[in-house]
Amino acid sequence: MKKPTVTPNMIDKAVMFVAPQWGMSRIQSRMKYEALSMGGYIGADTSRRSMRSANTTIGSSDTDDLPSLEKLRAIARDMYRNAPIVHGAGDTIRFNVIGSGLTVQSDIDREFLGMDEEAARKWEQNAERLFRFWADSESSDAERTSNFYELQTIALMGALISGDIFAALPYVKREGTPFSLIVQLIEADRCSNPNSSMDTDKIAGGVEVDALGAPTHYHFTKYHPGGLRLSNEWKRIPAFGNSGRRNILHVYEKLRPGQKRGVSILAPIIEPLKQFTDYTHAELTAAVVSGLFTVFIESESGGVNLDMEDENGGSGSNVDADELNLSAGAILGLAPGEKVTTANPNRPNTAFDPFTQAILKQIGAALNIPFEVLMKHFSASYSASRAALLEAWKMFRSRRTWFSKKFCQPIYEAVLTEAVLIGRLDAPGFLEDPMVRRAYCQASWKGPAQGQLNPVNETKAADMRVESGYSTRAAEAAEMNGSDFDQNIKRATVETRQMKESGLFEMKYTTASIEQAKIDQGNEQ
Repeated sequence: MKKPTVTPNMIDKAVMFVAPQWGMSRIQSRMKYEALSMGGYIGADTSRRSMRSANTTIGSSDTDDLPSLEKLRAIARDMYRNAPIVHGAGDTIRFNVIGSGLTVQSDIDREFLGMDEEAARKWEQNAERLFRFWADSESSDAERTSNFYELQTIALMGALISGDIFAALPYVKREGTPFSLIVQLIEADRCSNPNSSMDTDKIAGGVEVDALGAPTHYHFTKYHPGGLRLSNEWKRIPAFGNSGRRNILHVYEKLRPGQKRGVSILAPIIEPLKQFTDYTHAELTAAVVSGLFTVFIESESGGVNLDMEDENGGSGSNVDADELNLSAGAILGLAPGEKVTTANPNRPNTAFDPFTQAILKQIGAALNIPFEVLMKHFSASYSASRAALLEAWKMFRSRRTWFSKKFCQPIYEAVLTEAVLIGRLDAPGFLEDPMVRRAYCQASWKGPAQGQLNPVNETKAADMRVESGYSTRAAEAAEMNGSDFDQNIKRATVETRQMKESGLFEMKYTTASIEQAKIDQGNEQ
């Protein structure tokens, strides 16, 4: 006989019948418990069927990131080498953020320094000239294979794909240059704990910090851990020199307090990217197989010797019994009793394009690159295409600002410091007062311009912004084509004088006046 099931409701009724006061207290306590158990966010309720796989725990930045970084870097680099979408996305960011390299435009605080406009401009031009001399030379590179602008490409891609990159700034005297400062880029893999020891609060991921979490030393291997050397050794480099100058630049995007190492921008999308790449390869292979036309000949003797060749130069004779190699236009013989059974792959797949577009839109959203920019596919309306470009350029400008502050500006300040020390640049108070040094080192970094979909309308809009006081000619010149307004005026003045001297200036405006007169006369008639 089945025993009756006793429910909490039955017990409540029994207690209420015997002792109503206790029964009410019991019901109130049950209601409070149910209210507490139902509180909070549904997304944190792992007892729900949809959330059972979300078995995550709270961890610090080091415990969440560091165990996975080595594998993430290896996969991200492999995907950049071999996955077309990843390579294209990385190059899209690179070409728009830095292009062929960010160039400096000195913008000193002349009011603070007590300099008039002419003196300030001369100082800025001299500073820019000295920096260009250093930056254009391959002597600025420790390996002497790249100039400063090419080093920017290596540094940016290292920070984006690998998660971070380091730059040491030692002094090495070299022939042919008055400067001794060089830039030594160090790949992320070389920064690790000495002897591969466990991470601690003091040192993790090769970064040694003080009690406040500020880096004090970096630990680098002498050789790349994935190189040809079987043994390695570690070197401990101070993060700052005695004067407070940075010895090591650590270029990475910090997203959490206490984060010591950077994470690849591909980390959140590596799995879908890998599956997407495998899927496109499978579809391509299926389409190729479907496009092959191979003739199979079965004979009683099993010996077919046709004096024919396929397009690859192969003969039409029998092939290995264990393997048949299909190729376009091939004629293959079969052994007696053998038959070929194939499955039609029905390729090309008509659903391939819409499906891949849906996946690529998600990948683009994760990289902050709209689908149109990611695929270089501007088939929508002018407004939609312009909106996509504007959205992408929010990210490009943000990346440019971040990279110039982390990499370009500290190196520019180090070059100016050496120029002052060797007497090439006159800057009173530069070495004694940090505020004066800051006033001398202020600069902006120029890179590729956004580009224009409708140059006429966008140029008119730029003119209106300048006339209304919402912008300046210098800002619009940098925005429209990345040029320097001061240099434009200087060069335009020279060109105008040359045109006047050659007579082209008067000829041009005389012709323009005649054409305008004809137009006015036609309007009057």
